[in-house]
Amino acid sequence: MPTFSQRSLGQLATCDQRLQSIAHAAIKIMDFVVVEGHRDKQGQDMAIVKGTTKVHWPHGKHNSSPSKAMDVMPYPIDLSNDPKALERFVLLQGILFAVAHSLGIKVRLGIDWDGDLDTRDEKGLRDYPHIELLEV
Repeated sequence: MPTFSQRSLGQLATCDQRLQSIAHAAIKIMDFVVVEGHRDKQGQDMAIVKGTTKVHWPHGKHNSSPSKAMDVMPYPIDLSNDPKALERFVLLQGILFAVAHSLGIKVRLGIDWDGDLDTRDEKGLRDYPHIELLEV
């Protein structure tokens, strides 16, 4: 059974307990790494420069402490635009979504910002690694 690396556990520890619960259940299904939880101002500014977010500090879900968002990648990591690599991201996001639902936790995925369960209709930034808590 897959387990988290120390680096993933460190990033996960910066996340809201609900995200931690989702991740610990999902790792039993598919191997993945937690790339980022909490993001400080410097990290948020760098994400803006790299184009991986459009949200400025301190308004991002990653900016709260504990973080209300995490970025995850299927392991082994493949950052190519190969369709198989992208499908693994979508599969992981589906697993995280299903686990969250089973735990009664509402989340939003960076591949389905509008929450209509259609990942093909997203306009703008498609954030394959991103999952965030939906506060209702």
